[in-house]
Amino acid sequence: MFMKYQIACAALALLSSAPAFAQEEPASPVTVSGSVGLVSDYRFRGVSQTDKGMAVQGGITLTHESGAYAGTWASNLSGWGTFGGSNMELDLFAGYAIPLTETTTLDVGLTWYMYPSGANKTDFAEPYVKLSSQVGPVKGLVGVAYAPKQQALGKWCSDADCTIFNPGDKEDNFYVWGDVSGSIPNTPVTLKAHLGWSNGNSGLGPNGTSLAPTGKYMDWLVGADVAIPGTPLTVGLAYVDTDIARVEENYIRPNFSDADGSSIARSRFVVSLTAAF
Repeated sequence: MFMKYQIACAALALLSSAPAFAQEEPASPVTVSGSVGLVSDYRFRGVSQTDKGMAVQGGITLTHESGAYAGTWASNLSGWGTFGGSNMELDLFAGYAIPLTETTTLDVGLTWYMYPSGANKTDFAEPYVKLSSQVGPVKGLVGVAYAPKQQALGKWCSDADCTIFNPGDKEDNFYVWGDVSGSIPNTPVTLKAHLGWSNGNSGLGPNGTSLAPTGKYMDWLVGADVAIPGTPLTVGLAYVDTDIARVEENYIRPNFSDADGSSIARSRFVVSLTAAF
């Protein structure tokens, strides 16, 4: 039946003296993008959130042609940073990307970190500002994130034994970072690097953690991504580390260790497999 309809339309077009024009649907002002992935270790600012175990992660973003965007991202958790419930981190974010030049963009937004069905006083908000630019195959980004004083970031215990307990305390957190990446011409390989600095709670939060669990520290990453030709898949390898001293780790143990008692902030290679859409 469909083929008959096509033939009839073609005949009418030939017989008609007026030209026929195909009508194109207008482009949608909103685009949808996202990814799903598997990582050998979920590292958040250099610290493992999965007891150095594997994690399944995924996210989706809706972007309006004006530059406004909103989305969500999620990952399973284990050990440090878990608060019961589904042992899951669910991030909600929204912002506005402002083109400054053809190659430079200013991005202002906010991330709301959630832990569904977890303990009370765990969710918190963190506004951010990012400036990104690209020169040829090289992309660069500098960012600042500041979480204002909130109970989820409070120093409820002053030491590992909680000899001083201060429920309801509110603390803030400051994070500044830089990222750089560059594709190798005529290859599917992209090199990447990251450097960040945290300044926040030096002790334990209300449920055994905080954004900057040892106060002030640096984290870094160097690695490479390989796009698999003909597929949406990318394989990644990264070396991740921090400068958190062992004496600082001991201050907040046993929370700051995996099931075997070893550090969750020491150097480690992380492997990833992601699919973008």
